[in-house]
Amino acid sequence: MLCGEDGRVWLIDPACYFGDAEADLAMTEMFGGFPGEFYAAYRARRPQSSGWPLKKPLYNLYHYLNHLNLFGDAYLDGCEAGFAILEKI
Repeated sequence: MLCGEDGRVWLIDPACYFGDAEADLAMTEMFGGFPGEFYAAYRARRPQSSGWPLKKPLYNLYHYLNHLNLFGDAYLDGCEAGFAILEKI
């Protein structure tokens, strides 16, 4: 995230793809997230989808599994949260 001199915020992500914008938004919350103002401004432009409570842990499941593989058990809870959502679908 970069803050411009004009006060605008720019989100920089080198992993560009065409997909659901909420996939990237979900990942922003994995490691503490951004300030509340960021999410309020984001939602003012793109309202939250009705599926957000299910999509967030599912979109982050891949990243948690990757981190579990690379860094160990500290990421197990995130993996379990994603799998728990899968069981509900």
